[in-house]
Amino acid sequence: MEVDVLSVSGSVVSKLELDDYIFGISPNMPVIHKAIVTYLANQRQGTRSALTRAEVRGGGKKPWRQKGTGHARQGSIRAPQWTHGGIVFPVKPREYRKTLSKKTRQLAIRSSLSLKRQENALQVIENLSMDSYNTKYVVNVLSKLNSQFPLIVLGESNDFVVKSGRNIPGVLVTSVDSLNTYDIFYHKNLIICQSAIEKINEYFGQNKVQKVVA
Repeated sequence: MEVDVLSVSGSVVSKLELDDYIFGISPNMPVIHKAIVTYLANQRQGTRSALTRAEVRGGGKKPWRQKGTGHARQGSIRAPQWTHGGIVFPVKPREYRKTLSKKTRQLAIRSSLSLKRQENALQVIENLSMDSYNTKYVVNVLSKLNSQFPLIVLGESNDFVVKSGRNIPGVLVTSVDSLNTYDIFYHKNLIICQSAIEKINEYFGQNKVQKVVA
């Protein structure tokens, strides 16, 4: 399938043939869901930790005698029913990490790219390079492309573009090396540089190179 290649001013400069194996498949929604769940699970640190009654400091002495006070019997001020007492079933550090096979990860990315193509939320631009930090320039480019809350995919990481785009709410700039299903699916629009299309074809095409992509 052919798409228009746009300049940063929004005008059509050429045509580009997209690989149907990557951008033209029927999106596998269960695999996309699985990849997103895995991505979000892997962002969790799992470092929360609460204390049991055995770990809370204090409470070694019985608060009052067993009988004759009119109070309910108590053995420790660090029992769970007391303020500042221990937790009955406390959360403890744990590992939330999940894994996906390489084929499943790549199918999820191809499915999400195809979904953006079907929704007409995919734009290919000729080039987006900067030699200084300039957030206003990126805002103007997005305005001319009529793109809101986009994911911008570069062929090579450019620190000026990444940090300039980071100042704009809802905008994320990444490279093909860091491309993942969650970012593609989450953002409303997808803007891919022409040089990035070539790398995507290398990584996810039928004759892909041996490289693991998240």
